[in-house]
Amino acid sequence: MDNQSLISKLNQLVSENQNPETLDIDCLNSLGVLELINKQDQLVASAIQEILPQIATAVDAVVNAFENKGRLLYLGAGTSGRLGVLDAVECVPTFGVSDNQVIAVMAGGEAAMFKAKEGVEDNPQAAIDDLKKNQLNANDVLVGIAASGRTPYVMGGLAYAQSIGVTTIALSCNPEAEISAHADILLLPIVGPEALTGSTRMKSGSAQKMVLNMLSTASMIRTGKSYQNLMVDVKATNQKLYARGTRMVMQLTGVKQSIAEKTLEQADMKVKLAVLMLLAKIDKSQAEKRLLQAKGFLRRALDKQS
Repeated sequence: MDNQSLISKLNQLVSENQNPETLDIDCLNSLGVLELINKQDQLVASAIQEILPQIATAVDAVVNAFENKGRLLYLGAGTSGRLGVLDAVECVPTFGVSDNQVIAVMAGGEAAMFKAKEGVEDNPQAAIDDLKKNQLNANDVLVGIAASGRTPYVMGGLAYAQSIGVTTIALSCNPEAEISAHADILLLPIVGPEALTGSTRMKSGSAQKMVLNMLSTASMIRTGKSYQNLMVDVKATNQKLYARGTRMVMQLTGVKQSIAEKTLEQADMKVKLAVLMLLAKIDKSQAEKRLLQAKGFLRRALDKQS
């Protein structure tokens, strides 16, 4: 696409428009600048509230994928790609899933996570190659993330995914997002022009981060990764997480710290398993069997004893 055509495209994007409420931002002191940014940031949650039904549809699609041994993949470039990486890597310690269940695919690969490689977003074939390397298949769900809604890398990946029967989701902050043409589910929180024109790492980035948090968290909850509002599948991979796991066992069972720690060790540091062992007064193998029958839901496993 030549420069004139691209300028014309940018003129049509809400996220690239000049914000009339922040025209004097360069004349203000530090507090004044922050107050304007904060006022704009308050629009993000309202924009997401408008698309909650669509996010729910996306969650249902991800839950269905997980139940059929499929995966959730994020595809993006630049800030959008990094937000996908951020959400994906946190799923492993938070929910105790494998690093192959939620995957982030980013234009430019790992190097682009730490140093901007803006040109890589213009190559749609690169996305296809990256998705093939990750063995994308029809059981998976692919979320294409692009604040502008026109990133060639993301469009190429979504189009390929659709061609092989993958459920596709478009996440953008522009109502006429071009990536929508290649998506089954549209997630378009319209947050309006940025406080600093075109800086989509701001409101658009915040909106994308919130939507991705909701998408992954709700999907994990729907597949048994929590009990009440506790992360009972957390992996105790460091001291803080070990302390959090111990505390959860104590909260849910009422046992002393020493008993909680001992049972966690017997349960291979799995909080959910330790809690079931203590509350149901059963050994590890019995608890594992009961959880398997309950498809990983601790509440269902506990209900079986009543």
